[in-house]
Amino acid sequence: MQFKDYYDILGVEPSAGEAEIKTAYRRLARKYHPDVSKEAGAEEKFKAVNEAYEALRDPQKRAAYDQLRTRGYRPGEEMHPPPGGFGQGAPEGFDFDEIFAGGGAGGGFSDFFEELFGRRRAEQGFGQGQGGRRAPPRGDTRAKLAVPLEAVYNGSSVRIGVNGKTLDVRIPKGIKPGQAIRLGGQGNHGDLLLEVEYAAHPQFEVDGRNIIHVMAVAPWEAALGATVSVPTLGGPVELKIPADSEAGRKLRLRGRGLPGTGSVPAGDQIVELEVLAPKAHDEAQRDAYRGLRDAFGDDWRRG
Repeated sequence: MQFKDYYDILGVEPSAGEAEIKTAYRRLARKYHPDVSKEAGAEEKFKAVNEAYEALRDPQKRAAYDQLRTRGYRPGEEMHPPPGGFGQGAPEGFDFDEIFAGGGAGGGFSDFFEELFGRRRAEQGFGQGQGGRRAPPRGDTRAKLAVPLEAVYNGSSVRIGVNGKTLDVRIPKGIKPGQAIRLGGQGNHGDLLLEVEYAAHPQFEVDGRNIIHVMAVAPWEAALGATVSVPTLGGPVELKIPADSEAGRKLRLRGRGLPGTGSVPAGDQIVELEVLAPKAHDEAQRDAYRGLRDAFGDDWRRG
């Protein structure tokens, strides 16, 4: 199993803050997304970026990874677990199994993520009898489950590996982070309780039941208005951009957020506009930019 440097994959320093990590992730996810990227190997790069963000976005996961990283592994270096497993020496009260078990469900993560922190240790019984660790008492087994937003929206199933078995777990529609899914008799000594968290998504962020999407638009679309196709968890929809829109403007797609439960209504999708100038690829396009420069002059910043 080869070590992965998640900071290097995202192009940030280990001291980077949460906002810097999120910005780097969104930029790279947009660049390598299979639906838009024409670069060779874009799909694998997209998966690597998604995995790196999944490990670094959560403070506890990041702390666990940083603890492992201090041992001096280099990217691509073969790793061999020390006596007692990789969890030895972690902060007091910290459990690698609890944080990472099931984290790769539906995520297509690498062996480094899955085997080190998820599937491999789950198949060993969460450390029961391994490396001198004490067997857990009889009762329920608890683990985290990172669920794709699409599964939460549709109420579909995800496949996980646990205790040497493959299980299809039905995700209740609209389930919230922190809620648990109980699988009777699937734990080490009882039931398996899967505490839900939302997996990182390259296009969407979650705010309660609302979904946030940053939409790149061209300067002329923002200035003149346009109708553009916007991705949502339920599929693409057409969105009308009003004329004279500025960067940061927020438009609302009602009912396009996460589903409601009981008396709680469904959330909305908030589309935040990001005005980007396309790169000029030929002389004709550069002439077009020169025309804009001449038409607006140097006083355009004054509004």
